[in-house]
Amino acid sequence: MSAATEATVLITHAVGLHARPSVKFTKLAKTFAADVEIALAANGPWFDAKSIVKVMAAKAPKGTLLHIRARGDGANDAVDALVDLVRRDFDEGADHARTA
Repeated sequence: MSAATEATVLITHAVGLHARPSVKFTKLAKTFAADVEIALAANGPWFDAKSIVKVMAAKAPKGTLLHIRARGDGANDAVDALVDLVRRDFDEGADHARTA
């Protein structure tokens, strides 16, 4: 198997990687052919980032360092896109977090 592409990003969303953010995250992960996984620690355990159940089960609150890795076709693009989504606060921003 090919080497993994990895990155770490800080979750700043008010509710963390919960319902809406998890759906957005998994939907984006599914657009890539690469195998994509997340973890709350660099050494795991690792969860399938294309599974909404597994992503939500991670229970990653605000302030968590989220580790993302991918292998296969488009691995670099997958990791870059997912890191960008988290950095963009899942496209929800502070105004949404206050009203949610």
